[in-house]
Amino acid sequence: MRTKRMIHVAAAAATAGSLLVACSGAGGSSSSGSGGKSINVLMVGNPQMEDIQKLTKSTFTKDTGIKVNFTILPENELRDKVTQDVATQAGQYDVATVGAYEIPIWQKNGWLHELSSYADKDTSFDKADLLKPMVTSLSGSDGKLYALPFYGESSMLMYNKDVMQAKGITVPERPTWQQIADIAAKVDGAEPGMKGICLRGLAGWGELGASLTTVVNTFGGTWFTKDWKAQVNSAAFKKATNFYVDLVKEHGEAGAPQAGFTECLNAMSQKKVAMWYDATSAAGSLEDSSSSKISGHVGYAYAPTVETKSSGWLWSWAWAMPKTTKNADAASQFMLWASSKKYEKLVGEKLGWARVPAGKRASTYEIPEYQKAAASFGAITLKSIEGADPANPGMQPRPTVGVQYVAIPEFQDLGTKVTQEISAAIAGKTSVDKALDDGQKLAEDVAKNYQ
Repeated sequence: MRTKRMIHVAAAAATAGSLLVACSGAGGSSSSGSGGKSINVLMVGNPQMEDIQKLTKSTFTKDTGIKVNFTILPENELRDKVTQDVATQAGQYDVATVGAYEIPIWQKNGWLHELSSYADKDTSFDKADLLKPMVTSLSGSDGKLYALPFYGESSMLMYNKDVMQAKGITVPERPTWQQIADIAAKVDGAEPGMKGICLRGLAGWGELGASLTTVVNTFGGTWFTKDWKAQVNSAAFKKATNFYVDLVKEHGEAGAPQAGFTECLNAMSQKKVAMWYDATSAAGSLEDSSSSKISGHVGYAYAPTVETKSSGWLWSWAWAMPKTTKNADAASQFMLWASSKKYEKLVGEKLGWARVPAGKRASTYEIPEYQKAAASFGAITLKSIEGADPANPGMQPRPTVGVQYVAIPEFQDLGTKVTQEISAAIAGKTSVDKALDDGQKLAEDVAKNYQ
């Protein structure tokens, strides 16, 4: 029943996404060149993925003869597209970027190739070097890897050090959310057009839903109790959501209801906001002087808390291989290369060490060049990843693992619908109470499948 529900959700969510044309002409996999292969790779449109698109032809393709056709989509569109392709067994892509949410569900449904056998055969890949949280989150119930991490992340606070210094403000290394709200009020308008903070307001379970859920956790809330009682309109969930919505409306970025990771990254890097709470992986882009006006002037702090000791999420954008691929060998070669120490070195030498897709390997944090480039954020990133607790992220037992999501197929649809209403509340089109009361009914319908 759950597999059918997942397919139904995927088909409905991706109706528009299916009409999109791949930016590199991806279609069915086919042989090409002199004995080489052509593989189709679907990726989220984050900076690290744009980097690998630039580097692949002159390195991986040159060395292997394997042509890689990339399709890059914004996060919400990517999630719809990849779910539709994999869940309906369409077979359009040989490799896709997915995360910790999808892996256990899709492995259970038999939709993915296991990748441990490929990683074990390639001694240079050094599977033992992968950080344990990444391995655990990307493994199936059989203990085998079903995705290879491209980069790993938790969440943290990033802030403009110059603005804080000018205002005489010291940002605590481990701040509370109330401290951050107070600071946001003080630095709002510190420079012409500058807002106090950027928080995701774009609807989507992995956009607004990710950052908001970490706030809900540390305020003492949860989506469901251990015995599957919906808690979306509970006192703690409402308190957290009201705090989040009020903070964005009062001191947040312009156009907040349409602002996700990419928009907030741009706002922070262009000095349009004084603070930003989001993925640790954003630090490399903020420190890239070729595109960021704030490079060298960013301070970093752990994810803000209220009731919990920590609140950072745990995520990995990782390479997965659908069972439908007809180019498993070529696809596995690409994934092993893309997640390798060799690729990290390539990025460091060609594009700059701050841009290395980190957060997945222990050895990355021992590279002298990377240590220097990531001096301001490397330690906080690693400690945040290691400190994230997907099994116990809040104040009460949970029915599934997951810091910023609930690991059930229905959450993709539930989280998106609820955040659509919360995004509307940020836009002033509805109230938080109505959004969460409506969300409670949706969550109760989902819970019936598990009670």
